[in-house]
Amino acid sequence: MSNQNKPQKTPMTPTQRRRTLLRLCKYMFRYPGLVLLAFALMMSANVLALAGPKLSGLAIDEIVGPGQVNFERVFLFCALMIAFYVMSGLMSYLLSIVMVNLSQRITYTMRKEVFDHLTDLPVGFFDMHQTGEIVSRLSYDIDTLNASLSNDVLAICANSITVVGSMIMMLTISPVLILVFVITVPISLIFTKYKSTHIRPLFRKRSAKLGELNGFAEEMLSGQKTIRTYGKEKVITDRFDLRNEDACSAYYKADYHGSVIGPTVNFVSNLSIALITLLGSIFYMFSLGGTVQNPLFIIGLGDVGSFVQYARKFAGPINEFANIFSELQSALSAAERVFGVIDQAPEPADKKDAVVLDAKGRVTLDKVEFGYVQGKQILHGLSVKVEPGQTVAIVGPTGAGKTTIINLLMRFYDIDAGEITFDGIPITDATRDSLRKSFTMVLQDTWLFGGSIRDNIAYGREDATDEEVVDAAKAAKIHHFIMSLPQGYATQLSDGGVNLSKGQRQLITIARAMLSRAPMLILDEATSNVDSRTEHQIQDAMLALMKGKTCFVIAHRLSTVQHADNILVVKDGNIIESGTHEQLLEMGGFYASLYGAQFVN
Repeated sequence: MSNQNKPQKTPMTPTQRRRTLLRLCKYMFRYPGLVLLAFALMMSANVLALAGPKLSGLAIDEIVGPGQVNFERVFLFCALMIAFYVMSGLMSYLLSIVMVNLSQRITYTMRKEVFDHLTDLPVGFFDMHQTGEIVSRLSYDIDTLNASLSNDVLAICANSITVVGSMIMMLTISPVLILVFVITVPISLIFTKYKSTHIRPLFRKRSAKLGELNGFAEEMLSGQKTIRTYGKEKVITDRFDLRNEDACSAYYKADYHGSVIGPTVNFVSNLSIALITLLGSIFYMFSLGGTVQNPLFIIGLGDVGSFVQYARKFAGPINEFANIFSELQSALSAAERVFGVIDQAPEPADKKDAVVLDAKGRVTLDKVEFGYVQGKQILHGLSVKVEPGQTVAIVGPTGAGKTTIINLLMRFYDIDAGEITFDGIPITDATRDSLRKSFTMVLQDTWLFGGSIRDNIAYGREDATDEEVVDAAKAAKIHHFIMSLPQGYATQLSDGGVNLSKGQRQLITIARAMLSRAPMLILDEATSNVDSRTEHQIQDAMLALMKGKTCFVIAHRLSTVQHADNILVVKDGNIIESGTHEQLLEMGGFYASLYGAQFVN
């Protein structure tokens, strides 16, 4: 399906943002031991750090207070202050280690859940999303969350404790001076809230643009040979530049508007410190002259120093809240995209009374109708009966619906109307697992995984012996090539077997199919990547593979379907002709014209 058919994302509402934060917190509380340890270290480190300004003020009062200077008490307060700061620093260090450990575990859990869920999603999800976009959610977005959990969440929690603790200590020193924050703090909060409304969509757009860029890059890198063959390097580079420019522009706008908050709040915070210093000095001078009798306005020099330090501790976290706000917006956007995958509905569960299919190979399609998009039908009342052991070929022009029939047989999609049965059992009454295990597939798009050649051939039958693997490779005419490799069957393949030719990869998948004991076989352009000579050489092996199995063969190369028991000619979602190769040629219809176009000069 095209991207235009994707559901459009709408911005998160405040309720959705709260739910997203709550879901992230639930991941943290899967490890209560680490969370409790982190909380204990955080409280201890901040409480010890909050004692420093008070001790500093007491030491100052011992110097400027009435009478002689009590150096013993000055040194005591200074020593305690140093000890508290050292212990606070040590606990902060331990806290950072615990938080990194916690965030890594959460990242592992989240990435595992996303990947496990991806394996449960219907094929339609992957038809609607680029591979690069999915990988971006699995890697970049979860890494963004990891950075936020290990840094931003820690900073928010620690700073919250500092703000509350500083406020309490300032109240014990001079409740009057706190009135300065009644003016400055609301200014910071109102400005931050105002900017956040405009920033969130920018970070959401930033994540989306990066996903599009990754998807385009993955698509273009996988098609380098075609691009170079047609000399389209400049065209592709220009297209990449446009997407890269869009992504960079989205990054710039999000980061620019996010970075405005920090300096503005910092200015307001510094202004509050200046006002507190000015008023505190005035109160202190009035206190010395004895002109102030109200105890609320009487303050010592040590208390002024302590209050200013607590004011910095109070204003600093508020400023830091603003600085990390943009990162939190990025994390929320990333979380939205990650949870968007997790919230995708998996393939519907099998019926409670679904049976394990023991297929013999009798397949019936009765008036089947289907369309990938509602209102756009691809198959129109298609009916087919296939007996056990028969080979049915499906031919027709591109887009006629041939592969769609295979998708429905494998139940990658459910039909809109009609019925598909296997040995009289409706397809919806059988478990998906047993249904799909009843088929062996050889596709035009070969898929090999990272591992040895032997493991790739034995993928469908892990209990296969080495002799059986070798026999399958020999039948597929790939044994000689494998033995020419330095490590033979132990040769490791990586990145889909890029060190092999397309034909060699396809022969390995054919060898894999030859090991299968499934009663039904699907060949979707199975020999399209091998030359005519090799195709002729493995013809006997292919016939042996198909013997006794119900086979569905999709082919554009009509020489591969001439021996089929029944050939279905599909056009515009309808079966317009059916019969054997000879019968269809005698009819002189559409099949005959296709055959003539390929074999008649």
